[in-house]
Amino acid sequence: MKKLAILGATGSIGASTLSICRLQPELYDIVLLSAATSVDKMLLLCHEFTPQYVSMSCPVATKLLRKKLAISRIKTQVINDEASLLALLASKEIDSVMAAIVGGSGLRTALAAVEAGKEIFLANKEALVMSGQFFIDAIQNSGAKLWPVDSEHNAIFQAISPSLQNSIGYCDLAAEGVLKILLTGSGGPFLNLPISQFSLISPEQALKHPNWSMGKKISIDSATMMNKGLEFIEAKWLFNAQNDQIQVIIHPQSVIHSMVQYKDGSVIAQMGEPDMRVPISYVMGGKKRIESGVEPLNFFSCADFSFTQPDYNRYPCLKLAIEACYQGQQSTIILNAVNEVAVNAFLKQQIKFPQIAQLIEKVLSTSLTTLVESIDHLFSIDIEAKQKAQQIIKRDLVC
Repeated sequence: MKKLAILGATGSIGASTLSICRLQPELYDIVLLSAATSVDKMLLLCHEFTPQYVSMSCPVATKLLRKKLAISRIKTQVINDEASLLALLASKEIDSVMAAIVGGSGLRTALAAVEAGKEIFLANKEALVMSGQFFIDAIQNSGAKLWPVDSEHNAIFQAISPSLQNSIGYCDLAAEGVLKILLTGSGGPFLNLPISQFSLISPEQALKHPNWSMGKKISIDSATMMNKGLEFIEAKWLFNAQNDQIQVIIHPQSVIHSMVQYKDGSVIAQMGEPDMRVPISYVMGGKKRIESGVEPLNFFSCADFSFTQPDYNRYPCLKLAIEACYQGQQSTIILNAVNEVAVNAFLKQQIKFPQIAQLIEKVLSTSLTTLVESIDHLFSIDIEAKQKAQQIIKRDLVC
């Protein structure tokens, strides 16, 4: 059995991962579960899985969980701080890591696992969006095994040759006959809403994704299609793709999760129900087709497939992300940082839906170009961009 750490255990990806663990208990021994503030959810997981360690990023939640575990007489050890968590991830007590912490806060833990040469199931797209070459170089240097978990990147991974699968970060797509990666997206809940009504969109409306059940941050990103923009950047790093080798396609039905187009005219697509247990089971099974708990796709009940080009007037966040992808690492760090601030502000009804893109564009356009020299420098750019975004919200954009 492999010794597994699940980072972001109480989120949607964590829940899907634990579902696979229930179905395949012989594959993994759950050693570590981490979360932010969801004490009651974590307590239930400790009752069920009795992990050796748990970690809560919130100090108040840490104290409360420790108290409740003592009352329940559960001997799970609660980790106090990030340094101890990073050390544990790098230790021999962990073999595999599900990296599912949302946002930039998941970078340090994912990078620690990579630098220690672990098997890492990457569901945190911001890790590559923020750190890019640092992350890929760490994989190369440590010999870590990286598995893409995002449904789109997992679909691409399944559709490429074994040679490319074994060259993540350093793929030569053209040499293997790949013409283009076709990255599909549903278009979110506002695919057909008149753009003139976008300023009236409420957080509740934006959170209602037509196909997927996801957390708040990723649901808003899907509504703006920033999620697809971040996936574009992630695909660039995972598959070493040039700008003209990735194309975004709107596919509202979310049945085809992505495709790979080859120079002989062939297109290989990965299809299935929109359920994250499918890609998670594929990576946790080491490419073996194990039970996921998801029913096979019923083609007779599927809606007709449709495909359209994305309209950048409708999805300006997507355009900003694609442009940032090839402007340099600093631009993608800023893009991600400001988007996190903007999404949070929109959920709190401090800004309107169209102002998410406006805020990102404003910070990007007023930032000086600089070379990212280290991980610490990366985080300083992230902090500075968030501070600038918050200042603009207070000064210019508050509803």
